[in-house]
Amino acid sequence: MNIKTLTVSEVTNYIKRMLDNDFILSNLSVKGEISNLKYHGSGHIYFTLKDSNGKVNCVMFKGNALLLDFDLEEGMEVVIKGRASIYPATGSFQLYCDEIKKEGLGDLFIKFEKLKEKLSKAGYFDEANKKPLPRFSEKIGIVTSPTGAAIKDIINVATRRSTLVDLVLYPAAVQGIGAYKEIIKGINYFNKTKSVDVIIIGRGGGSIEELWNFNEEELAKAIFNSKIPIISAVGHEIDFTISDFAADVRAATPSQGAEIAVALSSDIQAKVCDISKILDKRIDNKLKECRIDLSGAERILNIHSPIAKISNSYLELDKLQDRLNFVIKTKLKREKNKIENFNNLLIAHNPVNVIRKGYAIIEDNEKKLITSKEQLKETINLKICLKDGSVEGKFVPEQYVK
Repeated sequence: MNIKTLTVSEVTNYIKRMLDNDFILSNLSVKGEISNLKYHGSGHIYFTLKDSNGKVNCVMFKGNALLLDFDLEEGMEVVIKGRASIYPATGSFQLYCDEIKKEGLGDLFIKFEKLKEKLSKAGYFDEANKKPLPRFSEKIGIVTSPTGAAIKDIINVATRRSTLVDLVLYPAAVQGIGAYKEIIKGINYFNKTKSVDVIIIGRGGGSIEELWNFNEEELAKAIFNSKIPIISAVGHEIDFTISDFAADVRAATPSQGAEIAVALSSDIQAKVCDISKILDKRIDNKLKECRIDLSGAERILNIHSPIAKISNSYLELDKLQDRLNFVIKTKLKREKNKIENFNNLLIAHNPVNVIRKGYAIIEDNEKKLITSKEQLKETINLKICLKDGSVEGKFVPEQYVK
């Protein structure tokens, strides 16, 4: 049996006809939770309808959308009426909604709101606890998938804004069970190494299920406890996660996160110029102060100069020398007078002078003066000193003493 080869269009159109002609699929009533909601500028509404085990893409065209009496919201539980078919251009299966009735809020949305309320009461979202971002970051840590669109957008925007900033990627899964634990590890790594000025965590857009890792309480606590400021850049403009509220700054997209974190090169250059001018002015002022201080110190030095002290010391030395000379001369004169007085006294009592008057000095052989006749009672040798000399002889008492 020969099987005819079909084109892609023929296959999709065939499936479309099969679905369109199916009674059940052409008259569906389906209950589920809205996620990945998007109001298009054309007026059409695109969203995903899901439950715990599956999901299907839905579209409501503008004509039916205008008849809605309420606004659709993420996590809203609804019942849609419409038909199932194939969109031939993409070959995707989707539901075309004619009516939508509100049933309530979905489980994930309720869980999201409860956690948001809990962390808000605990102060995790308070502005007072938000850390300011550095104006000019040198290194930026990025925690995201190394293969996702988010890292590409961040790199493109960052490098376009400035080539002076280093980007450091901590690769982490951002979707799937337990992915938030890898994001926490990335935050803890940068806090431990202290190697970056700011951290960007994020990923591209997706449904509430795909973004759910950024709604985990443990991740919110890690963001809150980070010593380094964190920018949460998750999803698209309409996507909000718990991480956005806990972070120091929320960016609508990863690209905006890069814009917030990376200053423009022109701004950096302008700041450098301003700092340079301020520094030049401060240096000039400091030099002026130093010149004034130096001039004052020079005047003080001149007043207390060692040379001046030496000059003054010469004068003092001359005065001391004059005083010393005066003291010495006075002392010498006084001593000279004493000597003269002693000399006069000596002259006055000089025995030679007495001898010259006709007296004589008699000494025995032991050179003892004979001053009394009592000393002449026996024969002794005598020496008689006269003014012109001396004579010696033996003295016999019997001959002379009476």
